[in-house]
Amino acid sequence: MRAISQDTHGTPEVLKEVVLPRPVPGPGRILVAVRAAGLNPTDWKHRAAGLFLDRMPLVLGWDVSGVVEAVGFGVTLFKPGDEVFGMLPYPNGVGSHAEYATGPARAFAHKPAGIDHVQAGALPLAALTAYQAVVETAAVTAGQRVLVHAAAGGVGHLAVQIAKSRGAYVIGTAGSPKHDVVRSFGADEVVDYRTTDFRDVVQDVDMVLDPVSGDTRARSLDVLRPGGVLVSLLPGGDPNEAAKAAARRIRVETLLVEADHAGMNAVADLVAAGSLRAHIEAVFPLADAAEAHALGETGRTTGKIVLTFPDPA
Repeated sequence: MRAISQDTHGTPEVLKEVVLPRPVPGPGRILVAVRAAGLNPTDWKHRAAGLFLDRMPLVLGWDVSGVVEAVGFGVTLFKPGDEVFGMLPYPNGVGSHAEYATGPARAFAHKPAGIDHVQAGALPLAALTAYQAVVETAAVTAGQRVLVHAAAGGVGHLAVQIAKSRGAYVIGTAGSPKHDVVRSFGADEVVDYRTTDFRDVVQDVDMVLDPVSGDTRARSLDVLRPGGVLVSLLPGGDPNEAAKAAARRIRVETLLVEADHAGMNAVADLVAAGSLRAHIEAVFPLADAAEAHALGETGRTTGKIVLTFPDPA
């Protein structure tokens, strides 16, 4: 099978197309012929510096949408020919940027019939992250106020939609050229982070989702109401954060996404209900993975970038 692999860390040019043996699904696992696989910031971070994984050679990719080719012993959820989408277990289950990928059956769900593989391949990691933050960690309910930083980004634009599906009032931060698209995701307000300190215009929110960290995470404490929740996707660096949060009864959580069958089914249900859709910035064939990484690293994209695969021989 064809795959995109690297033998060292570095710039996108370290990514090379290689031919590898097709994996065999072990007990409780399925083999998927990949049709589309999303890219996420964690892909280019791992490519450049390893992050959680330092093994080489390395085939990146956690997002998968495709067709079940074979099932391992004990799998009852899927049969060969089923269309599925899911997230390979993060971080050690990596490997979807290849014509075939194998993973635990319960990391997948049936692909919603109303979307194609490109749309489905864009969703898993980012949508699961947003769902686990908004629903499972913060338990957002109708009428609450939610602030989503980087609301035009991969996780952010899906978090806006998920929070709106819960009946929340959603405020997003984004550069002014992206305000219209963030509103199209359902945001009630959008703040230009380049020209405005969000603390000057946002107050008394129940939840903040912060994919940015740095001083954004520290400043976000100032806009939460007592008893609110800050969910960050990256570690914080403010030594005073814990004391400041405790004084205002704010719960601070750092979330690392987990593969989850129930979560993928919840994402599928939101898609089927018309409440969740990925914005696709660009689609690249597998062979152009390096170009896709370079685009993602600009930090100027909206939504997701997706790699596509021809029907494997």
